Amino acid sequence: MHWIDWVIVAAACAVVLFISVKARSFVRSVADFLTAGRVAGRYVVSVSSGEAGMGLISAVALFEVYYNSGFGYSFWNGLSTPLGILFLLTGYCIYRFRETRAMTMGQFLEMRYNRPFRIYAGVLQSISGVINYAIFPAVSARFLIYFCNLPLEVNIFGLTFPTMGVVMAIFLSVGVLVATTGGMITIMVTDCVQGLLSYPLYAIVVVYLLMQFSWSNEIAPALLDRPEGMSLLNPFDISKLRDFNLFYILVGIFSSVFNRMSWSGSQGFNTAALNAHEQKMAAVLGTWRGGFSTMMFIILAIVAYTFLHHADFAPRAKEVRQELAWKTVNDVAGDARFAAVKTEIRDYMDYGVAPPVLEGAETASETALDPEPMLSVVKDALGTQDPGVAQTFGSIYGQMRVPMVLRNILPIGIMGVFCAICIFLLVSTDASYMHSWGSIIVQDIVLPVRNKPFTPKQQLFWLRLVITGVAVFAFLFSSYFAQIDFIIMFFAITGAIWLGGAGPCIVGGLYWKRGTSAGAFAALTLGSGIATGGIIAQKMWVGTIYPWLASSGLLPFVRTIVEGVSRPFEPYVLWRVTPDQFPINSQEIYFLGLLVSIFSYIAVSLLTSRESFNMDRMLHRGVYTHKGEKPVVHERVTWGNLWQKLLGFTPEYTRGDKALAWSVFIYSMGWGFGSFVIIALWNLITPWPDAWWAGWFLIQNIIIAGIIGVVTSIWFTIGGSIDLYRLFRRLEEEDVNVLDDGRVVGHMSADDAADWNAGRKPPTESDS
Repeated sequence: MHWIDWVIVAAACAVVLFISVKARSFVRSVADFLTAGRVAGRYVVSVSSGEAGMGLISAVALFEVYYNSGFGYSFWNGLSTPLGILFLLTGYCIYRFRETRAMTMGQFLEMRYNRPFRIYAGVLQSISGVINYAIFPAVSARFLIYFCNLPLEVNIFGLTFPTMGVVMAIFLSVGVLVATTGGMITIMVTDCVQGLLSYPLYAIVVVYLLMQFSWSNEIAPALLDRPEGMSLLNPFDISKLRDFNLFYILVGIFSSVFNRMSWSGSQGFNTAALNAHEQKMAAVLGTWRGGFSTMMFIILAIVAYTFLHHADFAPRAKEVRQELAWKTVNDVAGDARFAAVKTEIRDYMDYGVAPPVLEGAETASETALDPEPMLSVVKDALGTQDPGVAQTFGSIYGQMRVPMVLRNILPIGIMGVFCAICIFLLVSTDASYMHSWGSIIVQDIVLPVRNKPFTPKQQLFWLRLVITGVAVFAFLFSSYFAQIDFIIMFFAITGAIWLGGAGPCIVGGLYWKRGTSAGAFAALTLGSGIATGGIIAQKMWVGTIYPWLASSGLLPFVRTIVEGVSRPFEPYVLWRVTPDQFPINSQEIYFLGLLVSIFSYIAVSLLTSRESFNMDRMLHRGVYTHKGEKPVVHERVTWGNLWQKLLGFTPEYTRGDKALAWSVFIYSMGWGFGSFVIIALWNLITPWPDAWWAGWFLIQNIIIAGIIGVVTSIWFTIGGSIDLYRLFRRLEEEDVNVLDDGRVVGHMSADDAADWNAGRKPPTESDS
């Protein structure tokens, strides 16, 4: 990058770090560190959680999905719109969880079930989350190395270090600084500021790219030039997509019902709002929050695809592919045993002669259908020495396509703007994830096992120490782990260690009085067991399991069983027993684990339930309303108030809240779901030509998204700035409660138990 670009990056980062250091003075208690004192407004929660949730690794994961499977399959997300809007406007799970006043998911689980289950869940949750997070530094650092054209090794004081290790160390240190200085206060403030600063930066990148690439002459023709059954735009022509297809969408819809709020990568945002109503409204605002950010990532993906596939850019695209392949080869195959193969690969790139190690290999010519024969040739050549390295090469090559293209098409200044966006995304997610997983280890494992309170100073010390430990583990894991799957698939399978069985425990715990600790143990154990078995099988399939099946003569039998099970669900579930990949993908393993956990939770709970759980006490309703809060009246659903219930209206709603809810409902159901139904029915009767799908994509994802982006950028900048000011005022005025530290006493938090012992709440029979 040019020095001007580095100045832009440095200035943006300096502003965020300055605010981070300033915010630490507001941390006076454990509650401040873990939940920002529970005094944040809706705009701060919405903007900061959105920034934390959309990390740099998430952008890379989306690029992988868009590049390989396009946008056609996402059209079927429209099936989930009515359910999603109902959940959003009614505050499904979000509202009730905030009512519990739990700091962590584990504290809620102890309130609802018991302490052993909190510890058990905390162990699985932390293992799942820490491993899931541990590839973040590697993917993010590699993105910056390839985008900024940094060397793979750097010399520091005469010693040679891998550049990726240096970059990871720098940004992990920044993340630790943000996460440990002021905890959730610092994270929320810095993420909100980063989000507000990013709005104009997103717009700059979007406008530049749309000015440089012609939609009708370049982008649309490139996107439409695909084999039958693998369309990037036509949702009725995706039958041959394997990983990201209609089944992937249906699993996502199913998960949205039964795994709501299960993932705790940024759990502090779920507990930081001023009250349950503000928490719900922050989620409602999330419908409009994306603005230019979502639009930018889509445009980056389609521009990169166009550059690499359209004939107008063929000479430059070939150079980029060769540069990417060679850099990736040196990245993954650095030891001496690959020296000869690398020489042959270099000759192949320069002269087009297939490597001699590939006996009988023929050099494919580049065509519109297969513009990257080099990828398979290089991968096969590396595979002659080490199949695992070949798989890693393929994964990294796929992940780094977009940053390599962007480095070759963005001018001075815009490069710096985009790099600043990337660093914002990296730091915000690193800090929130390290804070979440470190907090879970201390709050949901150490604290309940210890069984006696820390002093606030001791607890803050342990929180900061463990958060730092999470960063150290992520650094080591990223340095040595070789990723061989899509990032989203890695997320699915590692997350399933926890998510495979957590959802029924959470949703059932919030809404079903008959759910028991035995049912929760069964659901989490079986779901986690299936997911863990899937991880082991995927990792060992190529090198151990498949060769053993082949040598033992069991391969034909296993092939018959596995492929026979999937046959009724083809082409969307397509299990094939091959030597290079485990037949069941990560999303399918996740679905199987979730399905088993739901049935086990219900069955075991019904068998072991003796009395109904006191939900009012856990949710602080009725006589259990927390001191200083106004009791909220929850009316029964009738025909007269049905619409108000569907829109989530409660006595807490102001006119502005109602206007916001109506805007989300009308846009999502009228435009979003309405257009989905009309287009789906139209195509069932008279299928659209592919060119029409290109036009629809332009309207939906660029024109409409651009208009929304302009409006929401101004709207959220004003609202977020005002809310930040109010946050600091509330933090200055709040009373410090040392008992609010995450402990549970008799199904209540420690501060609630203190109120109980003081005689504020009348006892009931179920509390005895």
